[in-house]
Amino acid sequence: MSTTDILRNNIIDKLLTINNKDYLSALFQLVNSSSVSQDTVNLTEEQILMLSLSDQDIKSEKLIAQYQLDNDDLQWLTEQ
Repeated sequence: MSTTDILRNNIIDKLLTINNKDYLSALFQLVNSSSVSQDTVNLTEEQILMLSLSDQDIKSEKLIAQYQLDNDDLQWLTEQ
């Protein structure tokens, strides 16, 4: 995996942990106003595998509602 891919994945991981709407809005404006190349993004084998596994989960209805996920996260955090 290239350095760019690693950096992009690390940023995504961090973004997924942010709950502050104002902070996310500011980040969105920053990214949205930046120049972005229109190049096709080539997915890594790992990314393709993750997407395939996600598709399989959806087809087999292995889903969880967002509110349930939030509750589970909150419960886990309070137990720490």
